Amino acid sequence: MTDSSSILSGKRILAVDDEMDILETIEDILDSAVVDTAGDYETASRKIEEKPYDLVILDIMGVNGLELLEEAVAKGIPTVMLTAHAVNPEALMESIQKGAISYLPKEKLAELDELLEMLLDAHQKGNPPWKLLFEKLGDFFDERFGDGWQDKESKFWHEFNRNFQVSRGIQERLLHDKNIMDKGI
Repeated sequence: MTDSSSILSGKRILAVDDEMDILETIEDILDSAVVDTAGDYETASRKIEEKPYDLVILDIMGVNGLELLEEAVAKGIPTVMLTAHAVNPEALMESIQKGAISYLPKEKLAELDELLEMLLDAHQKGNPPWKLLFEKLGDFFDERFGDGWQDKESKFWHEFNRNFQVSRGIQERLLHDKNIMDKGI
């Protein structure tokens, strides 16, 4: 539960998942935010196009979350992937490459408000949310994916670890950032 001093207070958030109980849980956890929900790709896509959101939370499986991620990023909306079945190194990398600000396993749903507070605060201050995520959940990923899980894509992870801001996704978000676009950069 978040309080009125929360960075999430009053934020307009779209949560997309094909499991109604997950959407209800997100609404309960993020009770100080204005949470809109969608249970399928078409509804979510229409809402992303038509409504302004401060944050989008996407499941990957069942709602075509990676395609919705591209749509949200194109609108300049910070997006967090929240998944259970797609918790794997490949989906994590694809989320990074497509511009998500984070990738959270549903096993951490009880901590969603705390994690989103931390990630949005970093994002708004121009700090890399991914760095915070790996500091907070790095052990989870190591345990879940196994020893040496980054070795298969060592070049990607070497560059990523060298500079947490190196990714096409961040560059893509910057292309849609009105604050930067207005400056003619």
